[in-house]
Amino acid sequence: MATITTTTVLSTVTVASAKPTATSVPAQGGILEGVLPNVFSTSNPINLFIIQAGIIIILCRLLHYPLSRLGQPRVIAEVIGGILLGPSVLSRIPHFKENILPTDSLPVLNNVANLGLILFLFLIGLEVDLRLFISNWRVAIGVSLGGLLLPFGLGYAIAWGIYNQFHDEITNNVNFGIFGLFVGTALGITAFPVLCRILSELNLLSNPVGVTVLAAGVGNDVIGWILLALSVALVNNANGLTALYVLLVTVGWLLFLVFAVRPVFHWALRKTGSIQNGPTQGMIAVTLLLVLTSAWFTSIIGVHAIFGAFLVGLICPHDGGFAIKVTEKIEDLITVLFLPLYFAFSGLSTNLGLLNDGITWAYVIAIIVVAFSGKIIGGTVAAKLNGLVWRESLTIGVLMSCKGLVELIVLNVGLQAHILSQKTFTMFVVMALVTTVATTPLTKLLYPPWYRVKLEKWKRGEIDWDGNPLIAVDSDKAGSSDQLSSSNIRRLLIYLRLDSLPSLFTFISLLGEENEPKPLSTSNDDTNQRPPIKKRPLEVHALRIVELTERTSSVMKVTEGEDASRRDPVVNAVRTFSQLNDVAVSGSVVVAPEESYAETVMRHASEQKSDFVLIPWSEIGSSTEDQSIPYRVSLEDRFTGKSHLDFIRNTLSNAVCNTGIFISNGFSGIAPIEKSRSAFSRTVSITSMRSHKEAALPPVADKSHHIFLPYIGGVDDRVALSFVLQLAKNPNVTATIAHLTWVDGDDEITPVHESSLVEVPSSLKATINTEITAQDTSFLATTRSSLSSDLRDRINFIEASVSISSASGHIVELASESVGQNPRNAGDIVVVGRRHPILPASARNTEQANTLYEMQKTVGVLGEKVAMSGLRASVLVIQAADKGLDS
Repeated sequence: MATITTTTVLSTVTVASAKPTATSVPAQGGILEGVLPNVFSTSNPINLFIIQAGIIIILCRLLHYPLSRLGQPRVIAEVIGGILLGPSVLSRIPHFKENILPTDSLPVLNNVANLGLILFLFLIGLEVDLRLFISNWRVAIGVSLGGLLLPFGLGYAIAWGIYNQFHDEITNNVNFGIFGLFVGTALGITAFPVLCRILSELNLLSNPVGVTVLAAGVGNDVIGWILLALSVALVNNANGLTALYVLLVTVGWLLFLVFAVRPVFHWALRKTGSIQNGPTQGMIAVTLLLVLTSAWFTSIIGVHAIFGAFLVGLICPHDGGFAIKVTEKIEDLITVLFLPLYFAFSGLSTNLGLLNDGITWAYVIAIIVVAFSGKIIGGTVAAKLNGLVWRESLTIGVLMSCKGLVELIVLNVGLQAHILSQKTFTMFVVMALVTTVATTPLTKLLYPPWYRVKLEKWKRGEIDWDGNPLIAVDSDKAGSSDQLSSSNIRRLLIYLRLDSLPSLFTFISLLGEENEPKPLSTSNDDTNQRPPIKKRPLEVHALRIVELTERTSSVMKVTEGEDASRRDPVVNAVRTFSQLNDVAVSGSVVVAPEESYAETVMRHASEQKSDFVLIPWSEIGSSTEDQSIPYRVSLEDRFTGKSHLDFIRNTLSNAVCNTGIFISNGFSGIAPIEKSRSAFSRTVSITSMRSHKEAALPPVADKSHHIFLPYIGGVDDRVALSFVLQLAKNPNVTATIAHLTWVDGDDEITPVHESSLVEVPSSLKATINTEITAQDTSFLATTRSSLSSDLRDRINFIEASVSISSASGHIVELASESVGQNPRNAGDIVVVGRRHPILPASARNTEQANTLYEMQKTVGVLGEKVAMSGLRASVLVIQAADKGLDS
């Protein structure tokens, strides 16, 4: 008996000490005093919240990586992550929910998630550019209404069966009219943000399909949110007269924002320079206060808070990129932290275990069928009536069926308003997942790149519907002299980089001064004289690529890409320079993911029918551009950037025309970036040195260039020879062409050849492997004999006999004797062909750095040897297209 009494007393003391009294001080030592880190405390909820947020973010990121490889948007990973955390999977584990997601902690998680949702709806409003809808209003109205009315009607019809079957589970006693309105809205809405992401990743934004879907998506989005606000207003106000008052107040608030707040807000933005120079911190604060105030007002009148945030996004200006700049400042916090929390919280209400009978799954399948058929049929018919072909129209219908995160937000609003029960909510979540996952694969199947190219050619009248050409092609290219003349570059595509503009400008000027100017009039009257122009000027297309990231602001830049092409300062600089040098020019800005840079360059080369693509090598070894002050990198770092090497290799592997990779080294008379600044002087302090003004550079007095070309043989070298001869027609260019022949007695063993490194298309293997052929010898001899007297004086042909093993080193020695001899000129170039399978390559081993190996895979053995040799000259590596000079 004494033992029992003692145990009871000790237990009482232990329990009492575990629970602090009203006058006791909470434990301050945390885990050091035995307090578990996952224990929820109303006075200090941050500890458990950090654990919850960490688990949610990590889980969503882990799911997103494999799903992104399948072309799925990030929202799919976030929704699946929420379902896994909910009662469907992880919450079934004993004590998981009690320790990680206890019921008492959910209000904190819910508040943070809803704050993020309010800000995200503000971003959606920013992303909706009403100018796109207005500029395409006819097709936008047609497709938007077609893609909304039919699914809305079908949704209202299937809502009757769902309402009668699961009516007992709806706790708010919602009548069928409100339930049908909500279901019709849920099935009729389109996920505009996810739609923008899919269109940008599939390169469809500038396509008629993309323009139509975006314009229709804007209208569909706005109407959908209005219908959702109507549904919530009706369910929150049982009295019909009260609901009418709520709608009138909502309309009044919208008019107040548009006609009272918007003008003052725009005036303040211009007054502070926020539109011209980006939003100031003060105006960001004003903008967020507007968002929170509008969300608060729409919430207290009986409409969901997200509707007010969406309205503020709509009234924000898009001038000067203001909407994009605001998005850039807040999007990462929202998409990385807030949205995963919201969808995780949503997943707690998604219980797949409730779909436990045949009738439930029958309705799930019926909802999916109705969601697909309503959107696809309505959108397809509306697009066809607006003049698109059937396959384009069907693609538009499929894209309009995308639900995405907007659908999940709508469903959660319905769940919170008790329009949906947990079972019906789960049924619609499954529908949203299926329709979103299926959008990208179906679009790729219906509208592949080859079909887009064929359709564009058919619309331009170049081919008939079966693909047969309708325009006769002039094939008069007989004889080596005629072939050489026809191989001259007339249409040049340049890949623009900020750090390579001087080199590109010089190339344009050299290629653009090929023909002698001829006056249009021979009259002696000076008043009738016109400025001389060229008979057929060089056509330059400048392509600038901006990286498409996962950020919403990046997608917004894509939707405004056409305007960016006209306003981009880099493209406009090329336009101005080209026009001043009598060169026809066009330019475009493309926003694309880094892994598709190569495909983007080749697609534009094909569309522009370019003869030659010129790609400058990055000065910092990166494919993306750093807009900040350029920094100096080492030679090894410049040539080891994996993403840049992959971009160059992929471009050359899929080349549709002759392509050149230019590695600048002080070209155009500008010092290379590797040049170090002068050492400090004892008589000059750091302060005075930094404040010292740099002396003005005088004009380049010697504008000459010398080009060295080692001619071994093969299709790449023949194209390189033609390119050098075209450059040599410029009076400022001289050239040395070294014809190399092999000698016997090569006693060195070369176990690895270039053919094992450089990928060669099967159609070119026979041509390239025959290095020195009769065609090479004949082409060189014919070229020399057909030169004009002016070119003979400026081009020096030399002969050299080398062994295979020593060829690369001997070529560098010959180049050093020809280039870099005049340090005050405008820069020299060594031009080499990329592929010489007979040349020995460096064997890769564990002790050797990867720099040489990767460079040889990218620019060939000879290109790597010359680029890394330290010659005082730039390097141009040329690869021929499949047809070489006949391309």
